[in-house]
Amino acid sequence: MMMSAKAFSFVARRHAAKVLTGTAAAALVVSQQPTPAVVALSSSSSSRSHHATTALAMSAKDDNENNVGPPFTTWTFDKHCETMEFNTVADVKLEFGESSEDADLVVIGIYGPPKKDDDDDDDDDDDDDDEEKKDDDDDDTVPPVELTGMAKEFDDANNGWLTQILEDNYKDFKHGGAVGKLTPPLGVASSNDKKLRRVVLLGLGPAKAVEKKDDDDDDDDDDDDDDDDTNLMSAIGGAVAKQCDELKKVKTCAVVLPVVEGSYKDLSTEFYNSLYSDNRYRTGDKVVQKASDLETVTLVTSAAGGGDEASLLTQGQQLAKGVTLTKDIVNAPHNVLNSESLANVAKRIAEESNGRITCTILNKEECEERGMGAYLGVARGSETQPQFIHLTYKGEGPVQKKVGIVGKGLLFDTGGYNIKTQMMELMKFDCGGSAAVLGAARAVGELAPEGVEAHFIVAACENMINERAYVPSDVLTASNGKTIEVLNTDAEGRLTLADALVYADKEVGCDAIIELSTLTGACMISLGKEVCGVWTNDNDLAKSLESCSKDTQEKSWRMPMEKSYNKLLESKIADMSNLGGPYGGAITAALFLQNFVSPKKPFAHIDIAGPVWDDKVGATGFGAKLVSEWIARQGQSKKEE
Repeated sequence: MMMSAKAFSFVARRHAAKVLTGTAAAALVVSQQPTPAVVALSSSSSSRSHHATTALAMSAKDDNENNVGPPFTTWTFDKHCETMEFNTVADVKLEFGESSEDADLVVIGIYGPPKKDDDDDDDDDDDDDDEEKKDDDDDDTVPPVELTGMAKEFDDANNGWLTQILEDNYKDFKHGGAVGKLTPPLGVASSNDKKLRRVVLLGLGPAKAVEKKDDDDDDDDDDDDDDDDTNLMSAIGGAVAKQCDELKKVKTCAVVLPVVEGSYKDLSTEFYNSLYSDNRYRTGDKVVQKASDLETVTLVTSAAGGGDEASLLTQGQQLAKGVTLTKDIVNAPHNVLNSESLANVAKRIAEESNGRITCTILNKEECEERGMGAYLGVARGSETQPQFIHLTYKGEGPVQKKVGIVGKGLLFDTGGYNIKTQMMELMKFDCGGSAAVLGAARAVGELAPEGVEAHFIVAACENMINERAYVPSDVLTASNGKTIEVLNTDAEGRLTLADALVYADKEVGCDAIIELSTLTGACMISLGKEVCGVWTNDNDLAKSLESCSKDTQEKSWRMPMEKSYNKLLESKIADMSNLGGPYGGAITAALFLQNFVSPKKPFAHIDIAGPVWDDKVGATGFGAKLVSEWIARQGQSKKEE
């Protein structure tokens, strides 16, 4: 990825000791867990690795007895890590039910008062609206509470307590007008068993917003006029998960909802995603278990609960498994995640897919046979052997589309000999494209969409420095025969992608290809950290991706393919260079990739460098939902035509 290094280092402590027999030996254990180094003793140098691992496991014995999980072992001095552990989604049952009576926590969703009619006059009245909002914030007057449906029934049965909560919290909650906002919990004693329950109210937004959407027949035109792009179902799922985590000792939760527009799949996905916590590298009291006591969440609503809605809850959990894996891959440190351990992740995806997915890993020799000089040129600097990953999913029924999904698989990016001078400590996220692709593969294997054949492709390696690594001025030959002059070794991702795209296009014969990568800092500068950039010459593909982006709430924006910028990629000695000029770097990167896909084939480059990482929480899981949705729609496209 084109991006100094807050230099990081590890310290290995060497100790010598004598065994009881008097034979002296020393073994070196390298670990990044926050515990002192451990000495392993052996009577022969050949058993060092085994004893080092054993000693490290013994050092965490007390922690294991306290159920905080296994010790964090990475590699020994002479051997890299070969596996990466997965986190599992929270073991909480999400279901529909008819009553909230026995729940420890009751969350009641309510709509706020409708927006005023003149709020629809967007352009002319912006200043007036801002002034009106300020006046509303300064006004201490609390409008009357008007509850309906289940919320009113609950309020009537409990002496108007919900009304009192709304009046006391109007400034922040707006009688439910603030989407996803929660009121402080109120303790309510049950009239039947005297059990103390906690009750909170959940804002669902202004009622008029829902009425307006119900009246709209054409989503494409009217969505642009709606300045609130919040997915209500996702907001509900995230808010419920947050409240169950913050209120301790909640085993059962009931969520009482009126009619809500949207998919319960979104609610389920966000609920499970919000309970994600990566404890693979934590020990003792550093382990964080969200909503650790929670067992069941019951959705109580008169408008749902049948077989279709129940299946949507299951689908949401299945999709969350893919998002969880995406986060796991991006969060994993490089001394755990390398090309070989990523290849083993792919194998595990196939093994757990109930036969829906097959896995092929091309080794160095097989890549050489295919002439993958661009990919292998970068991989020469890696500690581990190159692993070219290819997962194939075939849905039931006649195949309507064969699609390729290519992900950039740089497990760590130092910049190579053009070494990075900033952000190197974050460059484990340079595998974000492969993470999204493999996460989507896991989700697709669970969801099993029909009518589509999907090929998930990752050319995995690292961009490191050694005596074999490529250097500026090298000329590499890609598998389609095109030659590339290396002007900067930190523009490495596009080189690995070049051969992956040729493979998807020529060898697999995909009908359409999308590619995801954390390719350029220039895209982050253009679109910030919440929106990915999409480059394509195919308008139908652009519209399809835009629609998937809106539905999954993984924001995207179509960017220009300025053909005149191709001159910036010209080389004095080769067919092209791997670097454009000082400006428009995100565009020239996209133009470079087009050289490795047939001109008439639908192809999109998606730069996810911004949204793949959040400085507060780490990996976001971005891309897995977008890709999964796009794949599912490919199996439906020709049927609908």
